[in-house]
Amino acid sequence: MEKLGDPPSLVDLHRRVDAMMPIVDLPELLMDVHSWTGMLDAYTHVGGLATRMEQLPVTVAGLLVADACNVGLVPVIRPGDPALTRDRRSHVDQNYVRPDSHAAANARLVDYQARIGITDLWGGGLVASADGLRFRVPVQSIHAAPSPRFFGYKRGITWLIAVNDRFAGLGAIIVTGTVRDSLCILDTLLNLDAGPKPEMVATDTASYSDILFGLFRLLGYRFSPRIADVGGTGFWRADIPGQPAGDYGPLNAIARNKVNLDRIITHWPDMLRVAGSLVTNQVRAYDLLRMLTRDGYPTPLGQALAEFGRIAKTLHLLAMVDPVDETYRRTVTRQLNIGESRHSLARKILHGHRGDIMQPYRAGQEDQLGALGLMLNAVVLWNTRYIDLAVNVLRGQGYPVRDEDAARLSPLGYAHINMFGRYSFPAPSTEQKLRPLRDPDAAAG
Repeated sequence: MEKLGDPPSLVDLHRRVDAMMPIVDLPELLMDVHSWTGMLDAYTHVGGLATRMEQLPVTVAGLLVADACNVGLVPVIRPGDPALTRDRRSHVDQNYVRPDSHAAANARLVDYQARIGITDLWGGGLVASADGLRFRVPVQSIHAAPSPRFFGYKRGITWLIAVNDRFAGLGAIIVTGTVRDSLCILDTLLNLDAGPKPEMVATDTASYSDILFGLFRLLGYRFSPRIADVGGTGFWRADIPGQPAGDYGPLNAIARNKVNLDRIITHWPDMLRVAGSLVTNQVRAYDLLRMLTRDGYPTPLGQALAEFGRIAKTLHLLAMVDPVDETYRRTVTRQLNIGESRHSLARKILHGHRGDIMQPYRAGQEDQLGALGLMLNAVVLWNTRYIDLAVNVLRGQGYPVRDEDAARLSPLGYAHINMFGRYSFPAPSTEQKLRPLRDPDAAAG
């Protein structure tokens, strides 16, 4: 595909909207979003107890910034502020911050953003993508695995994220090492935090397999991977038992492979049971796919799912190579580009420790990357609301804002957001005093 050019009207709209975005610090942005959505109220006590602490949202916000920016607690501790002391943060971190509270807060962000007017131009929320972001884990951990390509001599993890066409993160899971995405993508989609169930799911080539095509079709998704070397991929045809062979016209030359419908019919009841087990979370998709594929020697049920998936795969390939209408192909590409742009924003936010995850245990990794996902959605929501406001102000001033230009604006910009904190410089003292030494027996400050 040729790249869509940026018309002068879009270039000027980008410039004007970017210039109108307020300058803000990341903690201020988070508190603004809380004032709109009440997201920090989703952090409740693990025991279900009513809290008596004042300014609990401030404490939670400080913990989210510390985790999302990967800077630890020291930069966000203020000994003179009761909400920002070390003891208070430690107590809240242990009793209030956990994956299910992250998910509840994230649901508020996704639902609020979907009600902002400009998101209707970006999409209906029914198109999603799933892609992994790799992080090194330089500390000793059994929850990280080696991969020289991504981690060099270190070990690492993959953060697999589902994102919709409105730029909102719907959910994520952590995968040890760099396991093939196709084994885990369904687990991500079947455990979303919020938003409507996607109808179309775009991925890259690493998530592609015939069995996965079959499982996606059974579960009501349109699986849309961007397959590399699509010219070498086989097209399939189906002949109905007892009926004359179908004539595919000019496609007869490429549709040489035949789908074994008898195999599908034989295993259809078991295929439906598999779909029911996945939807009700009776089994993980990761474990199921490993069992069905058996390292390249699929079981009879796996073969039936692969035959079923080849029907969906052929329809997908025909839409991708359509020489007349490239809408489907551009939709897949645009959605994958949204995921890549969110990865860039995530790297910008998680800047501490050179972007490495220092948590050795799975629970700590989930808490930290859950905070990062929440911060990403907070930035997306904040930008979305101000972009919508800027567009409405420009229209009120008589500036010609075309819908096709507004549809190409993105809430993933961050030039106006300060993510690195601020430094204070007290006036120099006239006395050459030394600071007191710390007590070596006291807890580290």
